[in-house]
Amino acid sequence: MSMFSVVAKQVKTHPSLIPLFIFIGGGAAMSMLYLARLALKNPDVSWDRKNNPEPWNKLEYNQQYKFFKVNMDYSKLKKDRPDF
Repeated sequence: MSMFSVVAKQVKTHPSLIPLFIFIGGGAAMSMLYLARLALKNPDVSWDRKNNPEPWNKLEYNQQYKFFKVNMDYSKLKKDRPDF
């Protein structure tokens, strides 16, 4: 018996399990999407060490890279670090 047939049999006999499967599947999907976003958009992650070994130095001072900002306008920030 495959795993899908076992789950389908349980859902047919206990339909109250449907919301459980929906919320667990949705949570797993959202966590995978967030991990993918962290791996692709985070400036601390370097996928190309040969051409860009320090990607955090290529960020502009007014570039937003965080997922969530609280009352912060990145376009009005002043430069607070030296050029490399």
